[in-house]
Amino acid sequence: MPRAVRFNNYGGLDVLQVVEVDRPRPGPGKVLVRVKAAGINPGESSIRKGLFAKRWPATFPSGQGSDLAGIVEQVGSEVANAAVGDEVIGFTNERASQAEFVLVESGNLVPRPPTVSWEQAGALFVAGTTAYAAVRSVGLSAGDAVVVSGAAGGVGSIAVQLARNSGAKVIGLASDANRKWLTDHAVIPITYGDGVEDRIHAASGGKVDAFIDTFGGGYVELAIQLGVAPPRIDTIIDFAAAAKYGVKTEGSFEAANADVLGQLAGLIAAGRLEIPIAKVYPLAQVREAYRELQQRHTRGKIVLEP
Repeated sequence: MPRAVRFNNYGGLDVLQVVEVDRPRPGPGKVLVRVKAAGINPGESSIRKGLFAKRWPATFPSGQGSDLAGIVEQVGSEVANAAVGDEVIGFTNERASQAEFVLVESGNLVPRPPTVSWEQAGALFVAGTTAYAAVRSVGLSAGDAVVVSGAAGGVGSIAVQLARNSGAKVIGLASDANRKWLTDHAVIPITYGDGVEDRIHAASGGKVDAFIDTFGGGYVELAIQLGVAPPRIDTIIDFAAAAKYGVKTEGSFEAANADVLGQLAGLIAAGRLEIPIAKVYPLAQVREAYRELQQRHTRGKIVLEP
């Protein structure tokens, strides 16, 4: 029998299990995908802990995950855009991608370009669409100076590249360990911590036009102190500060569709976007994967491989 990640109640890493489940059967408009790679995301930890229980309650036993890439195993009726054997990138809104097989709405799939690795493809949806929406929200133009916090993380590492593609001068806040990666991607690396405001002023030439916060912990306030107008500040995590200062909170929800997913895959295929893969874990080590994720020090994405 195929295996899938499940949890039977809210809690810490110990509630995660990999169990045998019935093989799904695709109904009308659905596609059964044999998963080759499935990215993991911080929001999934928050759901599993019950932090969003009032807004997005879980039905137990619950599966987990949105991101996926794999091979079409079977198609249901009324499916015209996928055939058995197709290699696809996609997403599910059913908390189900961390599994050997997953049912996906046919409209949530795009072809996998041959030059896009399974790992990059499987990690693309949530972080990619979040970064896409965040960059779009701050309205970058050629010559703008934009700061990205958490610039080497899952979302930040994509956001800095999309911002560079717009022609902006990109300043990335990250640890010294990520300095070379940022420099190699034409991003000006700045370490966080004491004196960060002065370092940003020096790197930007004295004027910052936009700020994308992917980390939280006071960066919205820093953007305000730097003189960035609230409509050109976007945070994907610090919603209390966003409400206080009137800044944007655009993320995956605003770009969570197959069209954007296809655009991002095309950028990877064209060599204009890289999805850094920090580590690949087998499905059975899902707890270890999330344990590493919650340290918040990985460069890029962590991926499960069924």
